Amino acid sequence: MTIKLTDVAKKAGVSPTTVSRVINNYGSLSQKTIDKVQAAMKELNYQPNSLARSLQGKNTQLIGLIFPTVANPFYGELVEKIETKLFELGYKTILCDSANNKEKERSYINMLSANKVDGIIAGAHNLGITEYENIGLPIVSFDRYLADGIPIIGSDNFRGGYLATENLYLHGARKIAILTGSQESDSPTNQRLNGYLSFLEEKNIDSHIFQFHTKARSTILKNLEIKRILETEDIDSIFCTDDLTAILVYNLCQELDINVPEEMKIIGYDGTKFIQNYFPYLSTIAQPISDFADLLVDLLLQRIQSPDKPLANNYELAVKLIQGKTS
Repeated sequence: MTIKLTDVAKKAGVSPTTVSRVINNYGSLSQKTIDKVQAAMKELNYQPNSLARSLQGKNTQLIGLIFPTVANPFYGELVEKIETKLFELGYKTILCDSANNKEKERSYINMLSANKVDGIIAGAHNLGITEYENIGLPIVSFDRYLADGIPIIGSDNFRGGYLATENLYLHGARKIAILTGSQESDSPTNQRLNGYLSFLEEKNIDSHIFQFHTKARSTILKNLEIKRILETEDIDSIFCTDDLTAILVYNLCQELDINVPEEMKIIGYDGTKFIQNYFPYLSTIAQPISDFADLLVDLLLQRIQSPDKPLANNYELAVKLIQGKTS
């Protein structure tokens, strides 16, 4: 049985108009009346209709989150912190897993728009999503260009790539490889490669670049390619632009009897709590996930509350080196 606003009014002994005023925080009501209505809503498990609120020009207190996959510890931790922060501020979230599928992302954008969410935080890396240009909702982006006027929040990826390469060099590496993505999307994460190249140029060292295309995400194929690199390429160290790839490299080194770090030095990128707790031996460049969440939420709420307020195009947060035993 669907609980209606009139059921709450009857339970609380007030008029439906009074219940509506409590829900919408409108008008002058005594605390006693507010408490009675809220107690009735709780007892009946009444949920106000967010869509109806939006049709009245009120905020729905709903935020859409679009990310590639929470199975990745980095995105999992970031989404958890964003959701927690939003909940503390009175917002609920709708999580959309884009699964690196642009049609799925398009479908979710349309769904969020139809449900009249107050805003969107997007962090997927699919290409060709033009809907962001015309959606008409407050949006902030994590580590990805979506459209002009949408602020991008990320880490200082150039500095991170530079620091990772420098760390390998300072520990004796001279034939330094990088395992990175395809650089297809217009993402600030591409700057990790540029930081790597900048350091090598300063030291007059040759680069060894190995890219994994966005659509080739099979772990089996990735393992085979990494194994080929370890067995055939003349390198003594590898900078992986994410920690999960770095762990694959480390595990394959164990399988191939390649001593780490004596024969092969490894450093990753992300530095999640999951990695620090379960793979503490991994050297990595840590991103400030809690700071990301705070800034993403803060900027989105600024966009919701003051749509015309100018915001910067890019926000870069500092990274730090976590020295493990793999470099």
